[in-house]
Amino acid sequence: MERRDFIKKSTFFSIGGLLIPSLCLSSCRNELLFKDLKFNGKVIIIGAGAAGLYAGYILKSKGIDFQILEASSNYGGRIGKLSGFANFPLDTGAEWLHGKNSIAGELASRSGAKITLDNSDEKYWFKNQIVSSLPKDINAIFSREKNLPDISFKDFAIQEGFGNEYKNIVEGIAGDSGAAASRISAYWKIKEEENWISGDDDFKFEETYFDLIDSQIVSKIQNNIQLNTIVKKINYTDSTIEITDSFNNTFKADKVIITVPITILKSNAIEFIPSLPLDKTNAFSKIGMDAGMKVFLKFNNKFFDQNIIGGSTSASYSDESIGKLQDDNVLLAFIMGEQAEYLTSLGSDIEIKNALLQELDSMYNGQASASLISYYVQNWTTNPFIKGAYSYSTIGMGNAREISAQSINKKIYFAGEAMNLNGHHQTVHGAMETGYREVINILKDINK
Repeated sequence: MERRDFIKKSTFFSIGGLLIPSLCLSSCRNELLFKDLKFNGKVIIIGAGAAGLYAGYILKSKGIDFQILEASSNYGGRIGKLSGFANFPLDTGAEWLHGKNSIAGELASRSGAKITLDNSDEKYWFKNQIVSSLPKDINAIFSREKNLPDISFKDFAIQEGFGNEYKNIVEGIAGDSGAAASRISAYWKIKEEENWISGDDDFKFEETYFDLIDSQIVSKIQNNIQLNTIVKKINYTDSTIEITDSFNNTFKADKVIITVPITILKSNAIEFIPSLPLDKTNAFSKIGMDAGMKVFLKFNNKFFDQNIIGGSTSASYSDESIGKLQDDNVLLAFIMGEQAEYLTSLGSDIEIKNALLQELDSMYNGQASASLISYYVQNWTTNPFIKGAYSYSTIGMGNAREISAQSINKKIYFAGEAMNLNGHHQTVHGAMETGYREVINILKDINK
């Protein structure tokens, strides 16, 4: 399913071998600023996801002292790798490269990473049968280049005459944007992607997205990453910022870049002294992030189609062997929103697996249960440092991302995919863009 139905061209420039997105520089006046800006202080980055890692990569290139504090035992955030389950590696988190015209696309090109266009066939579970096409094209109503109403995908589909038989198809479309169909705004989803410039096509990695980030970014900064460090308090009252972790260890910095998921900011897991402004915390609350999980099901034969949209348990299934050198029979259940909440409520991975097999058995005449070899559940909802999939555009959200991304007192800076203002939220490259943006903002503030 295409992210956008048009393609724009993104440009990049290189300084000392660094890949710099020119799309981030509209707020930085001109590209030459990057070479001239200096900073002799220390930066602490909270979170070792794509935004934090890329921010560290840029700081390293400038010779700036920095440290990345990561709450979990692994770096990568919502990027992860599963080896040994199949005869090819699997992405437990971000998987698709959404367009080549991006930082990640250019990194893949420069590194020689092999990617394959995902033009796999899409089929639908519709009225209790698998069909190749639908009576009416429901995808088209969510990609029209005009203002849609600020109502949910669910309500908009009903308004456009798509009845209950399309309910789970709509969930599949909404799930691609990380949300339940009853929560994501038809208007703001389109409005926020007006500046989408990375490209229309989706690509799969022969290895994994994690391998790209690991080899091209983490390999340069790994000594600056401190794992198992849960930040609980940030005191920015004085000129030197003091950060306290869950073991009461303290860290000092001149600037802090916060890259944690929006769910963590909304849950007040980090205490700020002084408290963040009310307009900022209100803005956080308007950015959505639903439950999300990926379940890999390995079978002894390939009885399934490449993509199936419209299940009531999982609105989206896809063949994981696309773009891989090997061909084990692995089907991914990509589950978002209310469906992910329901499966999480079942309480165990076995129950999640059983619920999915029951649905697949109904689609494929019992072949799923008969041929299952193994399964793996990656539930991002229950990860205490993630708590969901990725951000989405809520009804009435307005300029919430702009307010959320504003720095505080030239001390605290905010990055991460939810803080992307170029329409690239929900993406790895969008997160990386914000990491770069906030490094530039720090340098601009220092050099004024």
